[in-house]
Amino acid sequence: MTSSTRVIVLWLPDWPVTALLRSEARTAARAGATDDAGVSPAASQGPPEDVPPIAIMHANRVVACSASARLEGVRRNQRRRDAQGACPSLRLVAADPERDERAFLPLLAGLERLAPGVQPLRSGLCAIRARGPARFYGGEREAAGALLDELAASGVPDARAAVADGLFTAEQAVRLRGPTPFHTDRRVAIVPRGASADFLRPLTIAALSPLGGDEELVSLLARLGVQTLGEFAALDVSSVRERLGEHGARLHALAGGADSRVVVPRVPPPELAREIEFEPPLELADQVAFAVRTTADAVSAGLDETDLVCTEARITLLDDRGGRSERVWLHPTFFDAAALVDRVRWQLQAALEDESSHPDATSSARRLRGGVALVRIEPEAVDDVTHHQPALLGQGPDERLHHAMSRVQALLGHRGVVTPMLAGGRWLGERERRVPWGDAERPARARDLPWPGSLPSPLPSEVFRDRRAAVVTASDGAPVLVDERQRLSAPPALVDGRRITAWAGPWPVIERQWDRTAARRAFRFQVVDETETAWLLVLDGEGWRVEGRYG
Repeated sequence: MTSSTRVIVLWLPDWPVTALLRSEARTAARAGATDDAGVSPAASQGPPEDVPPIAIMHANRVVACSASARLEGVRRNQRRRDAQGACPSLRLVAADPERDERAFLPLLAGLERLAPGVQPLRSGLCAIRARGPARFYGGEREAAGALLDELAASGVPDARAAVADGLFTAEQAVRLRGPTPFHTDRRVAIVPRGASADFLRPLTIAALSPLGGDEELVSLLARLGVQTLGEFAALDVSSVRERLGEHGARLHALAGGADSRVVVPRVPPPELAREIEFEPPLELADQVAFAVRTTADAVSAGLDETDLVCTEARITLLDDRGGRSERVWLHPTFFDAAALVDRVRWQLQAALEDESSHPDATSSARRLRGGVALVRIEPEAVDDVTHHQPALLGQGPDERLHHAMSRVQALLGHRGVVTPMLAGGRWLGERERRVPWGDAERPARARDLPWPGSLPSPLPSEVFRDRRAAVVTASDGAPVLVDERQRLSAPPALVDGRRITAWAGPWPVIERQWDRTAARRAFRFQVVDETETAWLLVLDGEGWRVEGRYG
């Protein structure tokens, strides 16, 4: 039997749900939704039972769910309608492997600071060779505990660990809920050296299913009467190889506790972020921009060494009074050192501007209250440099456009050049948001949120930000009104003196009915006048108004 290496496997239960919550918390933090101490909600996440019912869906089936959803009867591989039937308040979210991996990478970096040589098996599951950490921390249990403490400090308090001979045995052990004879405490399971076969013997044969999609092989073994790993391991290996091939022989060895795989540590990505501290703190934006030039050059040099370019940069400014300004900047091509310096200057200018001057700016850009003590430049998104090589005749109109807009922005200031952006909302006028050129601001009103009462497609081609007053009357000249039961006093016949040839409505929009001061009740209508022009009209407490015009 091939000897197996002792490994520590760390498992983060329900990781797709945790990754979703951390991603949402990070988005909220970018919009300024951190607490007074500057702690991100992702780092202060409560216990699993406090997470609302959430299910991650793929191909109309549940692939992961929160602990509160399981208490309501939601299970993995459950159909969508069955999951919703078990928990009507269940929140359904589409699976996103990239989101899971992005959220997992910072945790891997934290583990590598304690024990180099981490191998990510998949998002939420990783392995480390046990020998080095066990010698450093004074034992396998102590090493596993130190790694779990690091994950808990990073906002994942429910992580588990297992130590065993080989990756397969350790992964099976980490998924067993304690206490069992192999658990030293609730979080850590240790399978003694040479005891893998005894540990695996009673486990169901379904434990082999996740290994490369072996559902058909597991189903075949079950039909043949093989129900546990011990029964499979007891079969003659030559017979297994003859019937199931080399792959079946490998699974046979795993079932017997002989796992010859070794931990292959990942190669950590290079550290591309750079920062500079100022003592004493600097007060003027030009002083900061001049001093940060060497830092921007260092960022560009680090990218050049790895044949990468930065397309999205995060710039963080800290002052000497605890203030903080953090912003993510985008670039249509890639950032060079001069472009990074410009972003530092613009961000500092925007952070020091009076809030009343720009009421639509995010609060995360207005938190500096003193001199700048630290500037950190971190590439948020990078790309291969070969994708951005100049063409034979130049980069074309996109590069010229960006160059021109950047020049104008440098003259007029950060908000001197803006681009329109669609946000969420019930009213068409509030769905437009103007974002500074090259800025990565996200709208506070997200488009993907439900907006009951919002207008479905097709939308008007022209929207009036300041709604124009209109006069809508019946055929006898009386004003058209809507009562509490949404009944019209009379069919609309004229709009601003023009005959109405067709109309539809009313569609109610009821907002904040729990707040007497902010409550609003309005009704939408679509009408076509005698000139064949279609209008979107609104009737509220102020009377009839025109919200938009079609085509």
